[in-house]
Amino acid sequence: MKRIVILASGSGSNAENIIKYFKESPSIEVSAVLTNKGTAKVLERCDRLNIPGFYFNRAAFTGSQTVVQFLEGLQADLVVLAGFLWKIPSNIIDAYPNKVINIHPALLPKYGGKGMYGDRVHQAIKDNQETETGITIHYVNEHYDEGAIIFQARTTINPDDNVDAIAQKVHQLEYEHFPKVIEKLLT
Repeated sequence: MKRIVILASGSGSNAENIIKYFKESPSIEVSAVLTNKGTAKVLERCDRLNIPGFYFNRAAFTGSQTVVQFLEGLQADLVVLAGFLWKIPSNIIDAYPNKVINIHPALLPKYGGKGMYGDRVHQAIKDNQETETGITIHYVNEHYDEGAIIFQARTTINPDDNVDAIAQKVHQLEYEHFPKVIEKLLT
Protein backbone atom coordinates (compact mmCIF):
# COMPACT_ATOMS: atom_id res chain seq x y z
CA MET A 1 0.00 0.00 0.00
CA LYS A 2 1.36 3.42 -1.02
CA ARG A 3 0.67 6.19 1.47
CA ILE A 4 0.00 9.87 0.80
CA VAL A 5 0.23 12.56 3.47
CA ILE A 6 -1.37 15.86 2.51
CA LEU A 7 -0.24 19.24 3.86
CA ALA A 8 -2.87 21.97 3.65
CA SER A 9 -3.35 25.44 5.15
CA GLY A 10 -6.87 26.43 4.19
CA SER A 11 -10.27 25.12 3.27
CA GLY A 12 -9.00 21.83 1.88
CA SER A 13 -11.07 21.46 -1.28
CA ASN A 14 -8.10 19.92 -3.12
CA ALA A 15 -7.36 17.69 -0.13
CA GLU A 16 -10.97 16.48 -0.11
CA ASN A 17 -10.85 15.80 -3.84
CA ILE A 18 -7.68 13.72 -3.43
CA ILE A 19 -9.10 11.83 -0.43
CA LYS A 20 -12.28 10.96 -2.33
CA TYR A 21 -10.31 9.93 -5.43
CA PHE A 22 -8.27 7.36 -3.49
CA LYS A 23 -11.02 6.28 -1.03
CA GLU A 24 -11.64 2.95 -2.78
CA SER A 25 -8.14 2.40 -4.14
CA PRO A 26 -6.69 -1.01 -3.29
CA SER A 27 -3.11 0.26 -3.58
CA ILE A 28 -3.01 3.95 -2.54
CA GLU A 29 -4.38 5.64 0.57
CA VAL A 30 -4.36 9.06 2.16
CA SER A 31 -2.92 8.33 5.61
CA ALA A 32 -3.37 11.78 7.13
CA VAL A 33 -3.67 15.49 6.56
CA LEU A 34 -1.34 17.88 8.36
CA THR A 35 -2.02 21.58 8.72
CA ASN A 36 -0.15 24.57 10.04
CA LYS A 37 -3.38 26.30 11.01
CA GLY A 38 -5.45 25.02 13.94
CA THR A 39 -8.60 26.67 12.57
CA ALA A 40 -8.17 25.47 8.98
CA LYS A 41 -11.40 24.20 7.42
CA VAL A 42 -9.47 21.21 6.09
CA LEU A 43 -9.67 19.72 9.62
CA GLU A 44 -13.49 19.77 9.39
CA ARG A 45 -13.27 17.98 6.05
CA CYS A 46 -10.97 15.37 7.62
CA ASP A 47 -13.50 14.72 10.38
CA ARG A 48 -16.31 14.34 7.85
CA LEU A 49 -14.22 12.07 5.60
CA ASN A 50 -12.85 10.00 8.49
CA ILE A 51 -9.20 10.88 7.74
CA PRO A 52 -6.82 11.75 10.59
CA GLY A 53 -6.03 15.46 10.66
CA PHE A 54 -3.21 16.98 12.69
CA TYR A 55 -2.08 20.50 13.49
CA PHE A 56 1.56 21.53 13.94
CA ASN A 57 3.15 24.86 14.80
CA ARG A 58 6.11 26.60 13.18
CA ALA A 59 8.62 25.35 15.78
CA ALA A 60 7.65 21.72 15.10
CA PHE A 61 7.90 22.34 11.37
CA THR A 62 11.07 24.36 10.99
CA GLY A 63 12.91 24.06 14.29
CA SER A 64 12.97 20.33 14.85
CA GLN A 65 12.63 16.88 13.31
CA THR A 66 9.06 16.52 14.66
CA VAL A 67 7.26 16.66 11.30
CA VAL A 68 9.88 14.46 9.58
CA GLN A 69 9.51 11.88 12.34
CA PHE A 70 5.73 12.09 12.08
CA LEU A 71 5.89 11.52 8.31
CA GLU A 72 8.24 8.57 8.86
CA GLY A 73 5.80 7.13 11.41
CA LEU A 74 3.03 7.36 8.83
CA GLN A 75 5.34 5.66 6.29
CA ALA A 76 4.63 8.41 3.76
CA ASP A 77 5.52 7.52 0.18
CA LEU A 78 4.50 10.94 -1.12
CA VAL A 79 3.96 14.28 0.62
CA VAL A 80 1.39 16.33 -1.27
CA LEU A 81 1.02 20.07 -0.75
CA ALA A 82 -2.55 21.09 -1.44
CA GLY A 83 -2.85 24.77 -0.65
CA PHE A 84 -0.04 24.68 1.89
CA LEU A 85 1.50 28.12 2.28
CA TRP A 86 4.70 27.67 4.27
CA LYS A 87 8.06 27.07 2.65
CA ILE A 88 9.16 23.47 3.13
CA PRO A 89 12.30 23.22 5.27
CA SER A 90 15.37 21.41 3.99
CA ASN A 91 15.10 18.60 6.55
CA ILE A 92 11.82 17.47 4.96
CA ILE A 93 13.13 17.89 1.41
CA ASP A 94 16.26 15.91 2.34
CA ALA A 95 14.22 13.14 4.01
CA TYR A 96 11.87 12.89 1.01
CA PRO A 97 13.87 13.67 -2.15
CA ASN A 98 11.50 13.90 -5.14
CA LYS A 99 8.70 12.78 -2.85
CA VAL A 100 7.25 16.21 -2.00
CA ILE A 101 5.00 17.74 -4.64
CA ASN A 102 2.98 20.92 -4.89
CA ILE A 103 0.23 22.28 -7.08
CA HIS A 104 0.42 25.92 -8.13
CA PRO A 105 -2.52 27.84 -9.66
CA ALA A 106 -0.61 29.22 -12.65
CA LEU A 107 1.70 28.16 -15.43
CA LEU A 108 5.11 28.32 -13.77
CA PRO A 109 7.58 29.89 -14.01
CA LYS A 110 5.14 32.79 -14.38
CA TYR A 111 3.29 34.01 -11.29
CA GLY A 112 5.20 31.93 -8.76
CA GLY A 113 7.24 32.71 -5.69
CA LYS A 114 6.70 33.92 -2.14
CA GLY A 115 3.28 35.45 -1.62
CA MET A 116 1.89 34.19 -4.92
CA TYR A 117 -1.05 31.97 -4.02
CA GLY A 118 -4.80 31.80 -4.52
CA ASP A 119 -6.55 34.96 -5.64
CA ARG A 120 -3.27 36.90 -5.59
CA VAL A 121 -2.15 34.80 -8.55
CA HIS A 122 -5.49 35.12 -10.36
CA GLN A 123 -5.53 38.91 -9.83
CA ALA A 124 -2.00 39.26 -11.23
CA ILE A 125 -2.99 37.19 -14.26
CA LYS A 126 -6.08 39.37 -14.77
CA ASP A 127 -4.09 42.59 -14.28
CA ASN A 128 -1.57 41.48 -16.92
CA GLN A 129 -4.36 40.62 -19.37
CA GLU A 130 -3.13 37.06 -19.90
CA THR A 131 -5.09 35.01 -22.42
CA GLU A 132 -4.42 31.70 -20.66
CA THR A 133 -3.60 30.31 -17.26
CA GLY A 134 -3.53 26.88 -15.73
CA ILE A 135 -1.95 24.69 -13.11
CA THR A 136 1.53 23.41 -12.50
CA ILE A 137 2.31 20.32 -10.46
CA HIS A 138 5.96 20.31 -9.48
CA TYR A 139 8.49 18.81 -7.12
CA VAL A 140 9.30 20.94 -4.11
CA ASN A 141 12.82 22.19 -3.56
CA GLU A 142 14.32 24.84 -1.26
CA HIS A 143 12.79 27.73 -3.27
CA TYR A 144 9.14 28.68 -3.68
CA ASP A 145 7.70 27.24 -6.90
CA GLU A 146 11.06 26.47 -8.52
CA GLY A 147 11.15 22.66 -8.37
CA ALA A 148 11.11 20.53 -11.51
CA ILE A 149 7.78 20.61 -13.31
CA ILE A 150 5.90 17.31 -13.41
CA PHE A 151 2.72 18.39 -15.23
CA GLN A 152 0.91 21.46 -16.55
CA ALA A 153 -2.60 21.97 -17.85
CA ARG A 154 -3.96 25.12 -19.51
CA THR A 155 -7.24 26.96 -19.82
CA THR A 156 -8.15 30.08 -21.76
CA ILE A 157 -9.12 33.35 -20.14
CA ASN A 158 -11.76 35.56 -21.68
CA PRO A 159 -11.29 39.34 -21.40
CA ASP A 160 -14.49 39.58 -19.34
CA ASP A 161 -13.45 36.86 -16.84
CA ASN A 162 -13.17 38.25 -13.34
CA VAL A 163 -10.90 36.81 -10.63
CA ASP A 164 -13.62 34.40 -9.45
CA ALA A 165 -14.17 33.09 -12.99
CA ILE A 166 -10.42 32.56 -13.41
CA ALA A 167 -10.28 30.78 -10.05
CA GLN A 168 -13.16 28.49 -11.07
CA LYS A 169 -11.38 27.48 -14.28
CA VAL A 170 -8.17 26.76 -12.37
CA HIS A 171 -10.00 24.76 -9.69
CA GLN A 172 -11.57 22.58 -12.38
CA LEU A 173 -8.09 21.78 -13.71
CA GLU A 174 -6.82 21.06 -10.20
CA TYR A 175 -9.66 18.68 -9.38
CA GLU A 176 -9.37 16.89 -12.72
CA HIS A 177 -5.61 16.45 -12.88
CA PHE A 178 -4.01 16.50 -9.40
CA PRO A 179 -5.24 13.07 -8.22
CA LYS A 180 -4.36 11.47 -11.56
CA VAL A 181 -0.81 12.86 -11.47
CA ILE A 182 -0.41 11.64 -7.87
CA GLU A 183 -1.62 8.19 -8.90
CA LYS A 184 0.82 8.10 -11.82
CA LEU A 185 3.72 9.04 -9.53
CA LEU A 186 2.86 6.21 -7.13
CA THR A 187 2.32 3.43 -9.66
